[in-house]
Amino acid sequence: MLRWRCSHSKMDGEIVVMEYSAVIFDLDGTLLDTLADIAEAANRVLAARQFPTHELESYRSFVGNGVEVLMERALPPEQCTPAIIATSGGEFRRIYSEIWNRTTTPYPEIHDLLAFLTQHGVQKAILSNKPHRNTQICVSEYFEPSEFAVVFGQRDDIPCKPDPTAAWEISSALAVSPSECLFLGDSDVDMQTAVRAGMTGIGATWGFRSRSELLQCGASRTIDHPLELRQLFPAPQ
Repeated sequence: MLRWRCSHSKMDGEIVVMEYSAVIFDLDGTLLDTLADIAEAANRVLAARQFPTHELESYRSFVGNGVEVLMERALPPEQCTPAIIATSGGEFRRIYSEIWNRTTTPYPEIHDLLAFLTQHGVQKAILSNKPHRNTQICVSEYFEPSEFAVVFGQRDDIPCKPDPTAAWEISSALAVSPSECLFLGDSDVDMQTAVRAGMTGIGATWGFRSRSELLQCGASRTIDHPLELRQLFPAPQ
């Protein structure tokens, strides 16, 4: 199995050499720009109940923790009862399954990054808090069938990110240790997952959250464009 060595410089000047053999990707805001379709589905749920809807930018801070949390954040505070949240989550799933690909598209350079990792023998996986079936549908639509060794969305029997259980499940399936995994994501949830799982979190600033939030939540570094990740897989000497 290929392991790629990368040197990180700490603030005190110490050089730490890490070896990586896999990258775990978040989906929404990292591989795919899905925000407009998510916002449209959520706003339809709200409008049907005659609740106020939200501007697209508001959904940047609503997404990341699964459907129920999304709807809890979008609903009027006085309407956030367990029953309404659960029903709204079900309505969102139904609507989103109908409109999920109207504007969704891979971010620029994503396919080039994936090709680079494949060429260099780096294993790839996806871990999302999007419902598992929706995650698999999105991946099958925009990526080659064999692109990712493991694709996990939110499953009923596994805790959502930032719980590390699913991340550990992926590293086990890839037969690598957590310390050999880079976790590329765009949210606080992704960086917290990386920290809890013992992986190296890389913050994607092209996604839904800010650089400062990513760093505050445990990102080892941030990158502004997907192909910057190549710097962590230098050519063997």
